[in-house]
Amino acid sequence: MTHARPLALAALLSASLAWPAAAHHGWGGYESGQEMTLTGTVQQIAFNNPHAMLNLQAGGKVWHVVLAPPSRMSTRGLPADSIKPGQTVTVVGYPAKSDPAELRAERITAADKTVELR
Repeated sequence: MTHARPLALAALLSASLAWPAAAHHGWGGYESGQEMTLTGTVQQIAFNNPHAMLNLQAGGKVWHVVLAPPSRMSTRGLPADSIKPGQTVTVVGYPAKSDPAELRAERITAADKTVELR
């Protein structure tokens, strides 16, 4: 009985740490058969984990674009300071099923450089 409580706490801790990772990699929330290309102006960019993200003014609305993790962006040639507000970029990706203004980017072209993100 004395070991039950620590084991229960360990199980709870493990489950709480694993849940965000499982939710984070749930790409099933995107329309993988509906590839889109958006060209527009970056309004805001966040170069944070687990994914860099940007808001893009394109097609008459502001899109929330999910990019790759910052480490991958940097490794593939787009470090934190390579995309700035006001810059024109093109993203190719898949729209979210639940949010008509969200796109998961597969590749991005910024400053004449195209980078595969996945």
